[in-house]
Amino acid sequence: MNIKLFNVAFGIALTATTISASAQKTYTEGVISYSTEVRGQPAEVKQYFTADSSAAVITAGPATVKIITNAKHDYLAVTIDVPVASMKKAGIATPSELEEGMAALPTFTFTPGTETKQISGFNCKKVVAKDNKSGKTYDVWITNDVTVSAVAMPFYYANIGGFPVQYTAFQQGQEQTITISSVAGDKAPAGTFAVSKDFEKGTLADLNSGG
Repeated sequence: MNIKLFNVAFGIALTATTISASAQKTYTEGVISYSTEVRGQPAEVKQYFTADSSAAVITAGPATVKIITNAKHDYLAVTIDVPVASMKKAGIATPSELEEGMAALPTFTFTPGTETKQISGFNCKKVVAKDNKSGKTYDVWITNDVTVSAVAMPFYYANIGGFPVQYTAFQQGQEQTITISSVAGDKAPAGTFAVSKDFEKGTLADLNSGG
């Protein structure tokens, strides 16, 4: 089974989502839940985070994909586990792959708006994000109800002034709307932020090509 997820990796890892919960809570570790799509198929995501690490665990059909990154954004690993195909593969980003992924991300100028609404139980306000590269604008709904570790923030929304609850994610040229559903203070299971020894390791390019 050839599962190509290179285009998804940076989008989810560096998009590292955030928030949802009750007002004025601070999370130094926890788990964030949301739904998304992987290659057009619905997928459920649980993103575990600590002060310095993030691991998004994606369940899509028979596959479990895990995307691990750190607060410095100088490490990215993607693992694919498909029991029905006896597949356990991992791609560790090379420095050049990390540089390529970062270069593909948008850079934004933010303009706070006056509109407000509740999303997933959060008090949110709209911020207009303008991509300095394309000139395109996006509505981002942020909240100040909660604080989470910086590693759990969408990388390109780091300076938006709050935590994005509903926003556009970017996956190497592809756009996707994400809405956070919940966050809890649960600790990640042991081994969540590591690639276990039973995975066949290569680069992200190897993983993308099925090698």
